Amino acid sequence: MDKPFAITLDVGSSLANKTGTWRTNRPVYVDRLPPCNNACAAGENIQGWLFHAESGDYEAAWRVLTRDNPFPAIMGRVCYHACETACNRGRLDAAVGINAVERFLGDEALKAGWAFEPVAVESGRRVLVVGAGPSGLSAAYQLRRLGHAVTLVDAGPLAGGMMRFGIPQYRLPRAVLDAEIARILALGVRLELETKVENILDSMRAGAYDAAFLAVGAQIAKRAFIPAGDAARVLDAVSVLRSMEGEEKPHLGRRVVVYGGGNTAVDVARTAKRLGATEAVIVYRRTRDRMPAHDFEIEEALQEGVLVKWLSTIKRAGDASITIEKMALDAKGFPQPTGEFETIEADSVVLALGQDVDLALLEGVPGLAVEDGVVKVDASMMTGYPGIFAGGDMVPAERNVTVAVGHGKKAARHIDAWLRGASYVAPPKHELAAFENLNPWYYADAPATVRPLLDMVRRRSTFDEVHGGLDEGNALFEARRCLSCGNCFECDNCYGVCPDNAVIKLGAGHRFEFNYDYCKGCGVCAAECPCGAIRMEPETV
Repeated sequence: MDKPFAITLDVGSSLANKTGTWRTNRPVYVDRLPPCNNACAAGENIQGWLFHAESGDYEAAWRVLTRDNPFPAIMGRVCYHACETACNRGRLDAAVGINAVERFLGDEALKAGWAFEPVAVESGRRVLVVGAGPSGLSAAYQLRRLGHAVTLVDAGPLAGGMMRFGIPQYRLPRAVLDAEIARILALGVRLELETKVENILDSMRAGAYDAAFLAVGAQIAKRAFIPAGDAARVLDAVSVLRSMEGEEKPHLGRRVVVYGGGNTAVDVARTAKRLGATEAVIVYRRTRDRMPAHDFEIEEALQEGVLVKWLSTIKRAGDASITIEKMALDAKGFPQPTGEFETIEADSVVLALGQDVDLALLEGVPGLAVEDGVVKVDASMMTGYPGIFAGGDMVPAERNVTVAVGHGKKAARHIDAWLRGASYVAPPKHELAAFENLNPWYYADAPATVRPLLDMVRRRSTFDEVHGGLDEGNALFEARRCLSCGNCFECDNCYGVCPDNAVIKLGAGHRFEFNYDYCKGCGVCAAECPCGAIRMEPETV
């Protein structure tokens, strides 16, 4: 056949001309660690489930996702998606909307009634999990999948921990929370509510448990000494948010002041507006750039009419007003008093200064160490007492749902190994797929999909969910924006550009291999691989 525009090798035409001896470098197919996977505190195989999602096989995507995290519908709403901050696509246009696709998959599973695979083999071992928050539920789920009999106990009236009692309904609808918890319990996890563990060793002996995982949430509000009049209404944020789950909502008044700068402070202020407060003011002693709350949460609060008094601290609370002192940051960034005071009206003051964990259940446990209000654990998440593990808010770590879920999974793997008299060794991580490994020229422009927002009138007056989800078309588009960083997705580029026909196509799902007898090490395949799945290495012979 004539080739008028280019001279192209026919397949197999170079087989009589072995070129391997010319080579000083050889191409090698590699799997690199996607930055999204690396950044996920829950340890999800994000690129793995996005692969199925972009092919439209949503159930397969959901099953890959839930191997690591049983809460995709919850996490798609409350996770602060560090994966997207790390996403290489953000260097091109905008990060892949991983969190939005995760929510879509979670919601699809709830609509379709997808269930976890039943436990195949029972181990005969019993594990007690204390605390039915995200970490405890995650551990119970993973332990049950491994065949262990799991009893999950919680002192509260409902499961969910701070997902229920600390995250407002406008961020996490309770029907979603209840449905994903129910799916875990359907695996055979036994749940005992309103059951306070007074002493962990006594409870383990009474129930003949072989191991325990402690995941008691931080639900004791920290206090600050603020001189207050007899009629002053000073509340704590934990109590306010917890009371939102009861029949009678808290009475905060028309003018509400929230003292603190974290996400809980923002949540309380936004809740106050929805309860009818005409003024909701956050008093924070530093500037916005130093506020620990996430910036998008601050921005949404400001949009809803929440006010913020930056560089301010409360000095006194009266029956209808508070006195605040203006602060100034010193050279090290610490707030210092200025002696300038201001009085603002307030019907109630809500303290959102952080939370502590109730560690009373650990009293008398030999070898167990507590430091700075949290339990010391080793690399396997085991405390100083053999067989007692801990995670979530109980150990030194960032306190959020994603971290807690990751702790539960990690602890479950180590508990399972410990019960079998072995040690769990995590597989080694691949080298990170950096943006410099990619060939972005091959990827088309694809602007990120923006999630729909509830209209402002309803945001200010109802507890309806603020952020909407993606429909199937948008979710599919968003999943297909993934660059597959560091892992071959069988685009056939190396197969097409090799001048020596040294690339062998192994069939769908099996990728490629090199025939080094005919490869001269020119490096064209590595240079033209879109996702950085080929590396050139010095020839060893």
